[in-house]
Amino acid sequence: MNSPARSRTQHRSHRPARTSLAAATLAVAALGATLSTPAVAAPSADREVYVALGDSMASGPLVPPITGPIACGRSERNYAHLLAAKLQVDAFRDVTCSGADTQDMTHPQPLSVGGIDAGTAAPQFDALSADTTLVTLTIGGNDVGLVGVAQDCLQLNPFADPCKDEFVKDGVDQVAQRIAALGPKLDAVLDEIHARSPQARVLVTGYGDYIKPGGCWPRVPVLGKDADWLQGSVDGMNSVIAAQAAANNAEYVDVRTPSKGHDSCQSASVRWVEGYIPGNLAAPLHPNAAGEAAYADIVLNRLGA
Repeated sequence: MNSPARSRTQHRSHRPARTSLAAATLAVAALGATLSTPAVAAPSADREVYVALGDSMASGPLVPPITGPIACGRSERNYAHLLAAKLQVDAFRDVTCSGADTQDMTHPQPLSVGGIDAGTAAPQFDALSADTTLVTLTIGGNDVGLVGVAQDCLQLNPFADPCKDEFVKDGVDQVAQRIAALGPKLDAVLDEIHARSPQARVLVTGYGDYIKPGGCWPRVPVLGKDADWLQGSVDGMNSVIAAQAAANNAEYVDVRTPSKGHDSCQSASVRWVEGYIPGNLAAPLHPNAAGEAAYADIVLNRLGA
């Protein structure tokens, strides 16, 4: 198919390595592995068909039980699975996968577990169909490389220089540049979703509250200035996602505002995302089961708005 999104990404360029703490912890999993609102239906559609697209925030790595390819870290308790059950849809296809970026919507995604090749995942857009009535999308974090940046900011020395200085040179914030570059990529992704599934209601989620203002060193070993810069980068990415959703006949789902007070600095029973050393079954720097359940309710509320 010669669609607008595909034409813009027909020749896959060299992709920077995507570092993810989720990928490392998935190796451990591999060793041990062998909403009540009316259902969403497009006009004239008899069946409700829900397709979930996205990255590890949506897939829920290391939140048991896992389904699908181990390397994708797709949990049966991620927000999409919970949402599908609450909506009681007729058909549900979850193709979310850890490490996915916007290119993996239209191209096969290389998979690995602990650095060992694990084949590929099919392009996520293969799950879309003309009769799809609902699509959720969570994407962008890997395009920006925020998990890798957060890894670089881990600091056990409270007197060290902020890691922000490594990414902001001569007043130019390299991460902010990557965030700005995400806009056209999301534009192409949303164009293609509408082309393949013209009846679908499309919801695009942002990313949550990962660390409180000023941080909480040493519980989460990031310096205060870096904590504020990292969360500010997440917020900047959310702004780009929201703007692209508004410009492309999609609905933005804000998970950042309702997740305040549930950041990685909080106790294990309160937080929705884990820190560098998880206290709940979940990948580092990713949502836990409580977070995925909360995101499902937030999306459900948006559907009923």
